[in-house]
Amino acid sequence: MIIEEIMNKDVYSLLPSNTVKDAIQLLKEKKIRHLPIVDDQNYVVGIITQHDLKNILPTSLTDDENQVTYDTTLDKIMVKNPLIGHPLDSVEDVALTLYESKISCLPIVTGGKLVGIVTTTDLLYTYIELTGANKPSSKIDIKVTDKPGILSNIAEVFKKHKANVLSVLVYPDSENDHSKILSIRVQIINPLLIIEDLRKEGFHVLWPNLPGIEL
Repeated sequence: MIIEEIMNKDVYSLLPSNTVKDAIQLLKEKKIRHLPIVDDQNYVVGIITQHDLKNILPTSLTDDENQVTYDTTLDKIMVKNPLIGHPLDSVEDVALTLYESKISCLPIVTGGKLVGIVTTTDLLYTYIELTGANKPSSKIDIKVTDKPGILSNIAEVFKKHKANVLSVLVYPDSENDHSKILSIRVQIINPLLIIEDLRKEGFHVLWPNLPGIEL
C-alpha cells in the first residue's frame, strides 16, 4: 500500500508570515494537531505542531507577554526543512521514518509542493484495517519452527474449516531464535475447532489459551 491511498489530501497550511495566534485558531477550528508551513508557491518550508505551540505558551505569562507571543510569526518558531514524504512511498517506509525520527506527522509533497499529510493516527487506523482487527474475528497465536513451508501447512487447517484469514503477522520468539510466533486473524467468532485441529497437527497454539484445553 502506498501513502497516496491513506494520506489526508484536504491539508490545512499557513505561511511563515502568519502568527502564533493564527496557528492556534486554525488548529482549534479544524480540530487538527499539525500544520505544514508553506511559501506563496505551496512549497513546504516548515511545520508547526500543537505540541510546539504549547511549549511557547506557558501559563505563567502576563497579558503583555501573551500578546507578544501571539504576534510572533511562525518563521521564528517553526521546524524548518522538515522531513517529507512522497505519495508513492510505501506505508511501511513512512511508518519507519516516523518511528526512527520520533515525529508524529509527515508532509507529503510532489515536486516539493504540498499535496497531503500523514500522521501517526492515520497509520494506526491503517494498521487496524489491514489486520482486520476492526471486523468480527478471532486472533490465534501459534509458535512454529522457523522453516520454509510451515505457513502452508497451517493454512491447510484453516482451509479445512473454510475459515477466511484476514491477516498474518510474524513476530520473533523472544525465547528461541529458531522459532517464530504467527499471529493469525481469522474471520470466525468461535475458533475452538480450528485450535483443536491445529494442536492435533502438532502446532503449539499460544493464544487463545482456552480453559480445559491443555497447552
